[in-house]
Amino acid sequence: MERVILMRDVPLVEEYRGGILENVHNGIVCGVNEKGEVLYRAGDVNHITLLRSAAKPFQAIPIAKRKIDEKFGLNNSEAALFAASHRGEVYHMEGLESILRKTGIQEDELLTCPTYPLNEEPKFACLSQGIEKRRLFHNCAGKHLGYWALSKDQGYSTHDYYKAEHPAQQEALEVFANLADYPKEQVQLSVDGCGFPVFALPLKNLAIAYLKLACPDLIEDHTTREAVERVTGWMTSSPEIIASHNFICTALLMDENIIAKGGAMGVYGFALKKERLSFSLKVLNGSELVWPLIIASILEQIQYDNQETIDRLHALAPKAIKNDNQLVVGEKRPVFVLNKC
Repeated sequence: MERVILMRDVPLVEEYRGGILENVHNGIVCGVNEKGEVLYRAGDVNHITLLRSAAKPFQAIPIAKRKIDEKFGLNNSEAALFAASHRGEVYHMEGLESILRKTGIQEDELLTCPTYPLNEEPKFACLSQGIEKRRLFHNCAGKHLGYWALSKDQGYSTHDYYKAEHPAQQEALEVFANLADYPKEQVQLSVDGCGFPVFALPLKNLAIAYLKLACPDLIEDHTTREAVERVTGWMTSSPEIIASHNFICTALLMDENIIAKGGAMGVYGFALKKERLSFSLKVLNGSELVWPLIIASILEQIQYDNQETIDRLHALAPKAIKNDNQLVVGEKRPVFVLNKC
């Protein structure tokens, strides 16, 4: 019997300058079917992975279950901020300011660290106009507002809404573990950049959880199923809110067949409704710049039929490497092959 040796990680993208290999982005890719079976793999799909902001759609489920958007009169684009990693554009800030007004939350009640927007244009506008750092500029501000509003509505304490033992956080952990088909007590916890608990579990279970977002009929509990439909409805109706223009999450969510969300340090999850397939990936050097190349390659390898989506990804991260004078001096190459199990 032939022995199969699984490498922990594999080269996903190589970068060449003048034909000379300069950088290699190693990582892991996992694809599962509607039965939760690993259908595609590149590397060790049992690699324990911190979700970072890829957890946000799941963390928004307790908010959706209580219909916090309806209770505070929020529209879909405002509610989408609960699952977003906003980048400080005008349309993000208008939504966040509206949530503050409608919920009565004070900005200084949020744990988020005062900062400047992630996107360069709004950041430059702040610096040039002398606008100070704000808690609301933090890319996780929407999630924090959601948990503060949920705690206010449910009569939970609001000063510690971000702590792992808080009832809202415990509910989010339990819901996520159920969707991931993974024991709650085995989900490892750390602290995210914004101060929230961050989950860690095998990459394949992240793919399983994302499949439930795209195919909620797989969820037995009807209240959770309805909440997932509510969250994904927010996301797909307002793709630009989840990230921003010229960013991969928004580019993928523009395709009505896809649910997607990335997190810091190279982790990503996305699922295809029609195909009932889900993928998770981790770039081990933490790069987010190669996400579009990797995901475009995944879609091409499975012969995904929406070429427009693939073209959007290639436009975000062209294979050509240009220098400061905009001369082509090299190229980026996706080099992994999905092994079909």
